[in-house]
Amino acid sequence: MRSADPHQIEQVVMNLVVNARDAMPGGGELTIEISSVDLGASASNRPADAPPGHYILLSVIDNGVGMDEATRSHIFEPFFTLKETGKGTGLGLSTAQGIVAQSGGFIEVQSEIGRGSAFRVFLPRADAPVAQPCEVRSVMDLGGRETVLLVEDQPEVLRFAAQALAEFGYRTLSAGGPEEALATFRRERGRIDLVVTDVVMPGMSGPRLAGALEELCPNVKVLFISGFTGDEIARHGVMDEGVRFLAKPFTPEQLAAKVRAALDAQNS
Repeated sequence: MRSADPHQIEQVVMNLVVNARDAMPGGGELTIEISSVDLGASASNRPADAPPGHYILLSVIDNGVGMDEATRSHIFEPFFTLKETGKGTGLGLSTAQGIVAQSGGFIEVQSEIGRGSAFRVFLPRADAPVAQPCEVRSVMDLGGRETVLLVEDQPEVLRFAAQALAEFGYRTLSAGGPEEALATFRRERGRIDLVVTDVVMPGMSGPRLAGALEELCPNVKVLFISGFTGDEIARHGVMDEGVRFLAKPFTPEQLAAKVRAALDAQNS
């Protein structure tokens, strides 16, 4: 079962509230609701990659200007914004979706021009308390100019990670799966400084991918990421001593800190 960092969920709520505020320039009504829901196998609003089960539902509803379908289809894209130049980064909703996806959840959006919008965040209920995140180094110490290959089969998480590292100055290459990663690594051989890969992926696991990459480049540095915990991760060997690992969900700063540490570490 995945767990969500409370500080990151605060960020999700804040981003959705700010989005609602901006949708009501003349004022309006903002409603925040939270409830527990069960999504069965036949639930029509459950994405195919979201398992049936118990979810926490967080709803942020406004009666603002609303959106048409064309706008709604782009709102989670990085840097997409309807604000004037200089009034916003266009990263708020993209960041929110990235955090939710890392936590094993999803966001459902309903909107109608002139009537407002409803953002409904579904997060799987956790079985255990969330560990507090470790302190990270100052932002000034986390950046770099190295090239990082990101391997992740969830598009939202892939975009989130690429966007986060780009903001710290890294050059990023994105691969939606192991086969694409291998092709990219062969093409960019000698220019990739670090590979950041998910552990559990269709077709080939992250550790198996790392083994294939080591055959191409014995000194390749790899950082594993995953939203799974316990036995699911342990059986892949990524909890072994000396293996670089970052648990999802993570903040941009936490990812950058792990990337910087992995790049600075000497190969064993």
